[in-house]
Amino acid sequence: MSHNGEANTNHIMAVISQVEEWSSLKSLLQTSCQDEGHQVTCSSLGAYQVCSVTVEDEMISLHYADLKEDMSDESICQAVETCIKPCTNGISSFLLLIQGGCYTKKERRLVEILQAHFGPEILKYLVILSTEDGEVVDTLDDALLDLINVCDGRYCRITSSSVTGGLHSLLEMVNCTLSESGVGGYTEAMLAEAKRRCTEDSAMKLLKQKVEEAENKEQEFKDFVQMQENRRTKEMEELKAKHARERKKEAAERKKYEEKREGLQEAVISHKASLQLQMTTPSDDETKAASVILLGLSGSGKSSALNLILSRAGNQYSLNGSTHEPTHPTLSCEKKVVFAADRRLILVDTPELWDEDGVENLALVKDCLALALPGPHVFLLVLQVGRFTQGENNMLGYMQKTFGREVAEHSIILFINSEENQSKPQRVDDYVAEAHTTLQDLIRKCGSRFHGLNITNNRSALSYPQVRELLLGINKLVASHGGRPFLTKRFSPQELQERNKVIVEKKEDMLEINHLLRSE
Repeated sequence: MSHNGEANTNHIMAVISQVEEWSSLKSLLQTSCQDEGHQVTCSSLGAYQVCSVTVEDEMISLHYADLKEDMSDESICQAVETCIKPCTNGISSFLLLIQGGCYTKKERRLVEILQAHFGPEILKYLVILSTEDGEVVDTLDDALLDLINVCDGRYCRITSSSVTGGLHSLLEMVNCTLSESGVGGYTEAMLAEAKRRCTEDSAMKLLKQKVEEAENKEQEFKDFVQMQENRRTKEMEELKAKHARERKKEAAERKKYEEKREGLQEAVISHKASLQLQMTTPSDDETKAASVILLGLSGSGKSSALNLILSRAGNQYSLNGSTHEPTHPTLSCEKKVVFAADRRLILVDTPELWDEDGVENLALVKDCLALALPGPHVFLLVLQVGRFTQGENNMLGYMQKTFGREVAEHSIILFINSEENQSKPQRVDDYVAEAHTTLQDLIRKCGSRFHGLNITNNRSALSYPQVRELLLGINKLVASHGGRPFLTKRFSPQELQERNKVIVEKKEDMLEINHLLRSE
């Protein structure tokens, strides 16, 4: 203390606490005034109280504004400001009072309000003072320890037995803080700067809030638009599915109608053909005639089989001779007639009616049907023993596509065995039994009707019973259909008769030309 009894230094501190802690501190200071000889004066300056304590040559002025628990944040800040504004050079520190080392939610709230309003630098000037005139906690709270650490360890205690020691510790902490900061304390300029930053932060926070609200609204709008798009997409998919079902239903109904219409057309054509056949009075020879069309790939032996049937049907064979004559490729449909078993048998030899892709030669198809009139009654599908190609496997399908699906009911498979060097020809039954399943399926589709012919240079007499069996099979098949010919729906009888007439005229012209050439 100076010689005139006045303190050389006056530390102004803004006390931050509730009324209870402030009252406890004043009580301790006033008690120490009597016991330890400190000078303590308390007064009121308008809205806040001042408690001045002289310790040796230094004075501590504690400025306190009543802070109540139910006050708003803004009211608390205004109350603390009233303690600072009268201090032209600022205050030395903020003094946070706690009771008995207990850091409660009330004190935590006050610290948060101070930081928000006075800026984070307030922690540089914050000193924590624990008044301990009663019960004291054994261990400091973790939150209090964290705060002490942030405040660089500025924590001191004032007890009823050691007020002076506590005040000395407080002064040392304040002096050290002021020395390190290099300024006189927390000034009103700092407060103004803190308010400015707070205003900017509030404005920025408000702006961010507005931006977030705008983004949320934008996202909500996008979600709404997406939901609408999803709904429309779903409706479109449902509509497309509905239209697809309707189109499928219409297509099925149209197909059913077309099938019914085609069936009616076929029935009309068949009926007309039947009427035309009934109107045509056939001769006795025609009623007993049976026409057979031989079909097969090139080299299958159709022409050889036809020649053998012609010769054997009239019992023309020799035990020593051979009827196996070289044949040339068939280029056009040819008709042969033989009388056998009191029946006129018409045999129509054909070249290949289909190409490798199964495309028919319409002219040849029409020719073979025309030459087979009043039939055809039977189709002989000629295959060679030991050879069964994919093309031959497809033959029945080609026949059904060209003549109609019922052609299989009028078909017989004829196997030709022309291996001249084979000492003992293989029986056709054995060959079929050992054949591939695809060939067996083909035979099954033709009603399991098959025969065989051996065409060799020797043992020619053996072919006679084979021809007889074949003729019996042909007659049996014709009889199973009541002697009625196979009716194709593609050409009318008149059209085929006209075609037959043209073929006959061409043949007569060729014979006449050949006769003239020979006579020259």
